[in-house]
Amino acid sequence: MAIPILMPALSPTMTEGKLSAWLIKEGDTVSAGDVMAEIETDKATMEFEAVDEGVLGKILVAEGTEGVAVNTPIAVLLEEGEKIEDVDLDAMKAGEGAPVGPPPAEEGDSGAQAEKAPEPAKAAAATPAAAPSGGDGKAPAAPKGDGRIFASPLARRLAKQAGLDLSGIKGSGPHGRIVKRDVEGAEAQPAAKQAAAAKPAAAAPAAAAPAEIVIPEGVGYDEVPLSSMRKTIARRLTEAKQTIPHIYLTVDVELDALLALRKELNAKAPEGVKLSVNDFVIRAMALALKRVPDANASFAGDRIIRYHNADIGVAVALPDNGLITPIVFKADTKGLAAISEEVKEKAGRARERKLKPEEYQGGGFAISNLGMYGIKDFAAVVNPPHGGILAVGMGEQRPVVKDGALAVATVMTCTLSTDHRVVDGALGAQLLAAFKGFVEDPMTMML
Repeated sequence: MAIPILMPALSPTMTEGKLSAWLIKEGDTVSAGDVMAEIETDKATMEFEAVDEGVLGKILVAEGTEGVAVNTPIAVLLEEGEKIEDVDLDAMKAGEGAPVGPPPAEEGDSGAQAEKAPEPAKAAAATPAAAPSGGDGKAPAAPKGDGRIFASPLARRLAKQAGLDLSGIKGSGPHGRIVKRDVEGAEAQPAAKQAAAAKPAAAAPAAAAPAEIVIPEGVGYDEVPLSSMRKTIARRLTEAKQTIPHIYLTVDVELDALLALRKELNAKAPEGVKLSVNDFVIRAMALALKRVPDANASFAGDRIIRYHNADIGVAVALPDNGLITPIVFKADTKGLAAISEEVKEKAGRARERKLKPEEYQGGGFAISNLGMYGIKDFAAVVNPPHGGILAVGMGEQRPVVKDGALAVATVMTCTLSTDHRVVDGALGAQLLAAFKGFVEDPMTMML
């Protein structure tokens, strides 16, 4: 039976994407694991691998097409002996040509080995986009299964070897089918995250509809369609401001000692290594989070997640007016040169939209630095799962009072935004004090 190839959800925030390029053509033989296409998500351009074997009978969505909704049929895979002329393409495009039963049992799979179906609430959370949308905007009837979980034979075997419960794994294959990469991803997650994945997520409040813009006659204007990334930024940060109780704390930090140490280190650094003030800021905040561990946390509904290491996201502006936050994992364990090289490398790939999801998802804290744009101070929005974000302004010479006398110092204003459910005012003040101490006495970062 012909198999519809569906637009995959390649990231947790993806609802639609751009089919950038087909890497195979009609008539090509496809094996599981073959790279079929490049798909541009709301964050990056990623490769899409086949999960079934067959012959690519028909491409339904041409390369370069934007706004392709997740689970939309994009191509048809034919099994041995099938012809494309025998396939009802209209029904396939409308989501009616997909198999309605679960995949057949692999050899040796007895009834005793078959997994039980997840509870309705868990199933809904584990595979929120399992059914493709119909051409009329309505979802077709849910697949009628026999109680088994949709998973490829290889995925079942890997899950069994790893002792993983398939009901807690979200499938990214056709119709929410669990495939190899899903199991491998679940193996890398802590057990708590797997259990959380099986629970229904709390519904976010519906965003208010934007006010209608009335443009007077004769006023010139252009309409710019939102990219997938801008749509995601708009949705997530609207939810963040609506659901996260923000608190803001501001501190002025003197930079003269740090700038002197930076100059000395850069003069002795190997060729190609040039430390920036932002590298010191990342290192200082990572050490501050270790010194104030209660602030290194995320809010998780009925509990708080406290992290053992400081994983810090660094906001990077993209050429198309987008924004992404690659993460420096375990920044507290890395030296300045290592942090500098990692930020440069990941920022470069971020601008080319080549980051992998695991390189920008997660983390407990973020830093946004607009000092290079001449911004003195600002307050950033906490983007979950982060518990806080530090907004860094430019360093400038300002008058200060030292020992009762007026002096001049290079001062940088930093504003900490935190999720008050995790980091309240007193705890945030402790974190900023630790950060200020490391920046103003940078030799302590070397210990």
